[in-house]
Amino acid sequence: MTDELPPIELEEDGGKGRYVLRSAGGAEAELTFTRVGAHRLIIDHTGVPEAFRGQGAGLLLVTRAVEDARRTGRKIIPLCPFAAAQFRRHPEWADVLAR
Repeated sequence: MTDELPPIELEEDGGKGRYVLRSAGGAEAELTFTRVGAHRLIIDHTGVPEAFRGQGAGLLLVTRAVEDARRTGRKIIPLCPFAAAQFRRHPEWADVLAR
């Protein structure tokens, strides 16, 4: 259940960054990204360890990236296979999908 997950943290370092969920035991679920110019973001990787499996953590991370892209006027290039699959499942995200 996603309501039991910790809050998502955003970490940025120059043109790269990640959204991360940290469990009390130290496990981390993450979505990494690279900024391309001022208006595009490449989702490179989504990793969900066993501690977060079956809780919707991966979808939650991609959803946060979509929400932030909308808020900041960016478009997303989902190179990560998991993120690309989520974009196919969520046509309502088309407004932030880079064409």
